[in-house]
Amino acid sequence: MEIAKVILYPSLAEKSVAMIDKNNKMVFFVDTRATRKDVKEAIEVMFKVKVDKVNILKDAKNRKKAFVKINKQFKAEDIATAMGIV
Repeated sequence: MEIAKVILYPSLAEKSVAMIDKNNKMVFFVDTRATRKDVKEAIEVMFKVKVDKVNILKDAKNRKKAFVKINKQFKAEDIATAMGIV
């Protein structure tokens, strides 16, 4: 899958934004065909960070959410600031 098409947009929910500081995690809505490997590669290439773990779930509206744990060498807050979230 093409890297540019994997990540659709970040989640701006209150819980998602709280995860940035608390757990060094970010939440993204991703393409329904994307796998954990696709999401990991896309985040690492787009933001030049290392990803420790990716969890994916489908919500009630049949959208796919990816919970991305950023390596502790990098800060999720820096990514969020660059994207204009925080």
